[in-house]
Amino acid sequence: MTIYKSLTEKILVSDKSENSARMRISVSPLADMLLKAWDISPEKEAFVFPDARKSYDTVVQSVFQRARGLIGLGIKPGDHVGILLPSGIEFVETLFAVAMVGGVSVLMNSRYRAPEVAYVTENADLVAIITNSEADEFVDFVARLSEAFPELASVKDPMDLSLAAVPKLSRLVLHGGKKAAGFIDQAGFDNAAQAASEDAVHATRLGVRLRDTCMILYTSGTSANPKGCLLSHEAICREASNLARNRWAFSSDERVWSPMPLFHIAAMLSMIGAIEVGGTFIGQPHFDAGESLRQIEAEKASMLFLPFVTFHQAMIAHPDWDKTDMSSVRLMNSCFSQMPKEVGNAYRAKAPDALQVGTYGMTEASGIVTTGGYDMDPEMGFQALGYPMAGVSINIVDLENGQILPAGERGEIWIKGYCLLDRYYRDPEKTAEALNEDGWYRSGDIGSIEQNGHLLFHGRFKDMLKVGGENVAAAEVEAVLAAHEGVQLAQVVGLPDARLAEIPAAFIERSGKCDVSEEELLGFVKERIASFKVPRHIRFVDEWPMSASKIQKFKLRQQLMTELDLAD
Repeated sequence: MTIYKSLTEKILVSDKSENSARMRISVSPLADMLLKAWDISPEKEAFVFPDARKSYDTVVQSVFQRARGLIGLGIKPGDHVGILLPSGIEFVETLFAVAMVGGVSVLMNSRYRAPEVAYVTENADLVAIITNSEADEFVDFVARLSEAFPELASVKDPMDLSLAAVPKLSRLVLHGGKKAAGFIDQAGFDNAAQAASEDAVHATRLGVRLRDTCMILYTSGTSANPKGCLLSHEAICREASNLARNRWAFSSDERVWSPMPLFHIAAMLSMIGAIEVGGTFIGQPHFDAGESLRQIEAEKASMLFLPFVTFHQAMIAHPDWDKTDMSSVRLMNSCFSQMPKEVGNAYRAKAPDALQVGTYGMTEASGIVTTGGYDMDPEMGFQALGYPMAGVSINIVDLENGQILPAGERGEIWIKGYCLLDRYYRDPEKTAEALNEDGWYRSGDIGSIEQNGHLLFHGRFKDMLKVGGENVAAAEVEAVLAAHEGVQLAQVVGLPDARLAEIPAAFIERSGKCDVSEEELLGFVKERIASFKVPRHIRFVDEWPMSASKIQKFKLRQQLMTELDLAD
């Protein structure tokens, strides 16, 4: 097996090539992953964020203090605990504290507005929410929760919380120095910790099973209300271990950088992977292109976990891009259906010794289903999304007859393996739709397998438009639009039409490289694809409606339907 040090040089590195015969499954519940890294290198740097850095020992001591506080407040094994915090060391410590006491962490998107906070709190049956009082320019969690639950203003005793809309919610914990009606403040939490011993924490930790639910993560999808994915300790921890120890061959000196929010499965997976090998995770509370470039150079990041195109493009366009030293980077990933040529060329020039790997995954599969590795032609990392993780299987299935399709043919991507969700919480109907009786997860994604066994992504069936009886993949139209130098990013949605049933419409973020009008773009597209695929409407945007990491197309669609006075 070969690894390419650069695009022109090949060197044999057998210790980084995946060998299934040498693999051993050795996975613990989440809390023990942290403790095992602490056992080996307590003084080693574990986490680095712009405002703080901590060793494994400092983190573990804080985790135990937080875990004691949770027990003192009555949190029991199996309780669902919401984490509403910015990405940072406090988030990590809270996550592991909940795992220590056998609780289930429900990771709440920090961008949630009040109705979304209220929905997840009720739907997930939260008994507690952990947040902090450090409001910034992006969010004020106290204000957000108070808006979601107006009854908080009249609560006299936060230890006697009773809210009609969320009857199971009994504790709101506010870390930091401030107080707010209905919240247990830092002093109250610290007092609760005095009532529980470290031995009590270990007693609950040792009772956690690998098949117990570790986290509930809510998918953003195309529907207004997200679904809660129940992910076990086995699924989450085994996935991180498999990725770090096998496919990507992390070392104990790995310095994994990701600006993704920690409530997103992508950053969560890379963070736990770094802990699995006793490495260091480098992150930031909110993505900033300039800060990202500074961190990569100053912290000597060895692995860049940056899946999404908008972040890559922002970094490449930043004035500090040319002067940033990325010589420490040996591995980097993306999850483009195919990396834009301009982005690929920028990284080829900036980090010629780094291996680029494409990845494909989703929350329902604990993160990554397929990705590249050291034994592939490195050019495949710019063109495809890798091959299945060891222990994970994929099929490309014809939806009309259920038959498995051969290489090169397009169908729905089906997934099976240890990494899958157990079910959607409180939604047996959606669970039955997604998981068949044989344990295969139906992704709803359109894919094919190319001749080298790598996965290609062609869009989503839900992103398939039916225009006058013709199937139109939104991804295809988006790719044509993105080829224009004036386009930074394109998103295509379907609008109802009395004659054709559905018509395409496009939203465009300009690149700034040249002036571009709706008429020019339409002419550009008409020269390249069939007329029924050409958007009937084009709108320019400066800011996308986002979940943690995905553009919410349903909001774009609704916005345009309202403008055009259309109804489904």
